[in-house]
Amino acid sequence: MKGINVDTYGTLNEVLVRLFRDIMDIEQQAIITQEFNNITNNDMHVIEAIGIGEPKNMSSIARELSVTVGTLTIAMNSLVKKGYVTRQRGKEDRRVVYISLSEKGKEAYEHHARFHQEMIAGAVASLSENEIEVLIKALTNLNKWFRSL
Repeated sequence: MKGINVDTYGTLNEVLVRLFRDIMDIEQQAIITQEFNNITNNDMHVIEAIGIGEPKNMSSIARELSVTVGTLTIAMNSLVKKGYVTRQRGKEDRRVVYISLSEKGKEAYEHHARFHQEMIAGAVASLSENEIEVLIKALTNLNKWFRSL
């Protein structure tokens, strides 16, 4: 491996394994509060992909989440029932269904966004601008590696 000694390898392995294990658990605990106790991390990521901008069609949301439209439909049905999401047929083409967040969904979106802001602030709090650039490069490389699998 490229210039990595055994101690460095062990440290990186331990940090990454622990980080991946903890992220989902910590995010679940931080995001799913009393107010949003009927949704999962997966639901919250669907809400995040829908966003608070213009309504989106199912295909674009599925593409963003790297899932099939069929898989997304199951999650979407649940989110509509729970009151986080609304569906609307296209005015020009009634076959197209547009998805947007309800007021409750927008509140959940903002709650999730605050968690991410706090996470990023915590990650870079003691880093210099150069260290932040190195962190971005390292995480970008890690992301590329995962996406190549």
